[in-house]
Amino acid sequence: MRVRGFRWVGVETDRVTEMRQFAIDVLGLRIRDHDSEDFVELVTGDGSRLELFGPGAGAPEQFSANPVVAGFLVDDIHAARRELEATPDVTLLGDVGSIPSGYCWQHFRAPDGRVYELVMDPLAD
Repeated sequence: MRVRGFRWVGVETDRVTEMRQFAIDVLGLRIRDHDSEDFVELVTGDGSRLELFGPGAGAPEQFSANPVVAGFLVDDIHAARRELEATPDVTLLGDVGSIPSGYCWQHFRAPDGRVYELVMDPLAD
């Protein structure tokens, strides 16, 4: 597996409204697809995503060990998933998730006990 970069960061916060405005007004991010009271998906100029999750808005395992989750960009999520399956002290959490655009993710618990995810993004350069 070769990680090409960070493509996604998820943050659990009880202040989604304030963080949404900060990300737009101060960081210059823009809303991508999803925007609701307890969840917003923002995007940077290079296509990296920042998702803000209100309490309970993420998958149950996603923020169980830490309030910030990083997504590692890979070219082939299914091949990378197989590599994780064969890696000692790594636990896959659920199946590969996806949205119609082809963006996919796989949550996993790393040896440090924290949850991370693999990300495959068809829009990545």
